[in-house]
Amino acid sequence: MTDTTDLTRRGALVGTAAALAAAPVLAQDDGEAARKAVAESYLKSLDAGGVSPTTGLGLFDHFTDDAEVFFPKWGVARGKEEVIQMFTDVGGMLKAIKHDYDGFTWHMTGSDSFAVEGTSQGEHRDGPWVADQPKWGAGRFCDCFTLRDGKIARLYIYLDPDYAGKDTARYGWIAA
Repeated sequence: MTDTTDLTRRGALVGTAAALAAAPVLAQDDGEAARKAVAESYLKSLDAGGVSPTTGLGLFDHFTDDAEVFFPKWGVARGKEEVIQMFTDVGGMLKAIKHDYDGFTWHMTGSDSFAVEGTSQGEHRDGPWVADQPKWGAGRFCDCFTLRDGKIARLYIYLDPDYAGKDTARYGWIAA
């Protein structure tokens, strides 16, 4: 025996799915595009060694004076002086980095807080890395931004800081 309530629910779901498929795609608003542009300029300044080739802004020009930035195994830097120290410490271990912009997944919220997931490749002082080589290796990241007046007020960077993949002995599921 078929439950008519289930048939009604299925019909409603199919109708809803069809309506969504036929709905026009909403255009990205100017605010979203501007927020993404700030994040991309910041990342491109990292890739270029300090100055964004798209905006000409230096790395630290992207941050407010009271910015808060988290990096794994470093902690939270508060204020531009600590942010500069954090990037100096972390950057001192990297010979090169390049973010893969075409593969970014943006999580926009309609506000000044948003996130981007992506991959990178480069060379750490202990060796090179490419995302997914090996599959458990470094190279994947998620950056969570909050902007204020077009600058980064808060940035939490989530990634595996073992870029060269040397820390394998502590993880039984990794066959080194």
